[in-house]
Amino acid sequence: MDHLAIVVRITRILLCTLLACLGASALPGAASAADWEAERLEMVETIENYRAHAGNILAAYGGFSPRVLEAMRIVERHKFVPDRMVPMAYDDMPLPIGFGQTISQPFIVALMTHLLEPEPDHTVLEIGTGSGYQAAVLSPLVKTVCTIEIITGLGEIAAKRLSQLGYDNVQTKIADGYFGWPECGPFDGIVVTAASDHVPPPLLEQLNPGGRMVIPVGGRFSIQHLTLIEKDKAGAVTTYQLLPVRFVPFTRGVR
Repeated sequence: MDHLAIVVRITRILLCTLLACLGASALPGAASAADWEAERLEMVETIENYRAHAGNILAAYGGFSPRVLEAMRIVERHKFVPDRMVPMAYDDMPLPIGFGQTISQPFIVALMTHLLEPEPDHTVLEIGTGSGYQAAVLSPLVKTVCTIEIITGLGEIAAKRLSQLGYDNVQTKIADGYFGWPECGPFDGIVVTAASDHVPPPLLEQLNPGGRMVIPVGGRFSIQHLTLIEKDKAGAVTTYQLLPVRFVPFTRGVR
């Protein structure tokens, strides 16, 4: 990161802190739609240039899917973060969203979505709704998104937000994601946004033949790897460790 970028980042952090102290809840309206669009375009450009971290993974695809990048361009990430984090909404970094959870780095959201190879007729399961951002990115790419959150307060906020923003093909549920959502499946893709020390067997069972799962695997205090799981037409499973990542831990029991 160059000197100017560091100065900009520090300025944004100080601004967020100041606004939090002042209780500036009107911040989301402070920028125009054109300003937000420009920030999203810059964010997507950063994602496209992130080859150093995922070059080998993306090489087989010739880069990111244009459909995924378009979804990243249109989904308004600043509406999925707390007010005090809005100035940093389009920085390529995770941000706190309350309840001890984070919204994932945009590059990781784009990569996980890309690896699912979403198609318009797909039904996709997300484990870990969080703020609802990943579900929103998936929404224009597939037929149905079923998303589960284990933290009651977080899940209720995300469900209300997704509904208000018009993501009508997203179904939400507060439950233990370990067991998946059989009534909503089976699934052509499953994305897990919390790190588990193993792949939950119920999720594999609910993955359609020909389907894909993307999940960070690793313990709280050990190296986590973003992992791609493919189930072929005969039901055989192949697993690929892609790159080291850092996610919040996969938790059990509704809170």
